Amino acid sequence: MAGAAVVRQLTAVGLTNLLLKSRAELDLMNQASVNQFFAEHHPEVVVFAAAKVGGIHANNSFPAEFLHQNLVMASNAVHAAWQHGTKRFLFLGSTCIYPRLAPQPISESSLLTSPLEPTNEAYAIAKIAGLKLCQFYRRQYGVLFYSVMPTNLYGPGDNYHPHNSHVLPALIRRFHEAKESNADAITIWGSGTPLREFLHVDDLAAGILHLLQLPDPPDLVNIGSGEEISIRSVAELIAEIVGFRGRIMNDLSMPDGTPRKLSDISLIKSTGWSPKISLSDGLSAAYQDFLSSLKHERLRSV
Repeated sequence: MAGAAVVRQLTAVGLTNLLLKSRAELDLMNQASVNQFFAEHHPEVVVFAAAKVGGIHANNSFPAEFLHQNLVMASNAVHAAWQHGTKRFLFLGSTCIYPRLAPQPISESSLLTSPLEPTNEAYAIAKIAGLKLCQFYRRQYGVLFYSVMPTNLYGPGDNYHPHNSHVLPALIRRFHEAKESNADAITIWGSGTPLREFLHVDDLAAGILHLLQLPDPPDLVNIGSGEEISIRSVAELIAEIVGFRGRIMNDLSMPDGTPRKLSDISLIKSTGWSPKISLSDGLSAAYQDFLSSLKHERLRSV
């Protein structure tokens, strides 16, 4: 999702010399394949959006895979980029790298100040390692390797797997299916009280293009909407957009995750970027994309 949005953004501004490889064409887990790619193409700029991602259920169920795969992919790519002369490497992480109880809104300085959220600790550790690789290669070798930490993303190309997706695509799918089946009620995980921040993936892509043009970007910078909403409220908003009129119930046996996670975006705003797409408009567009993908049998669900 994030990579496709970046490609749309770069194409929109007229860039045509993009090196695009699918997972089948380039296995980032394979060090030899990654080295061969960089040795053959010598990319000047790399936007590293690859990751194994998922929601609370997936992170809780497969922590070994989340840590191992994300760690290996980042290590292979960062080292090969340095070896073969990449001038600029932008690593995409996640605001889940920050401590569970970090002061709100969460600034970049909160990194490694206290324990992580247990439900996504494995993924967070891998992303912390990736951003630290970029930071230390920059410090030691003078290369322009740096990182951006997006908040919760949504938009075209999202993963709508019924169990392993993130909260917004999961809710869009469940409310749509409940409407189609004329269900009286739908149950959401947890208490609904945790507060979350969401950023449309096209806003992320615009922010990445902005960061690629900065002559001296920060080692680490947050990117988000700067606004938060409870899980219950966002469920009600999605129900309204989808047209579901039944009751919304809570399954208190399921985990809530971090109670609050709002990123401090003052640093990136100080460089001249700010988000443009409201949550309501973004969710409406995301639902239309879901319907179109469903109709044409190209709904991502892995």
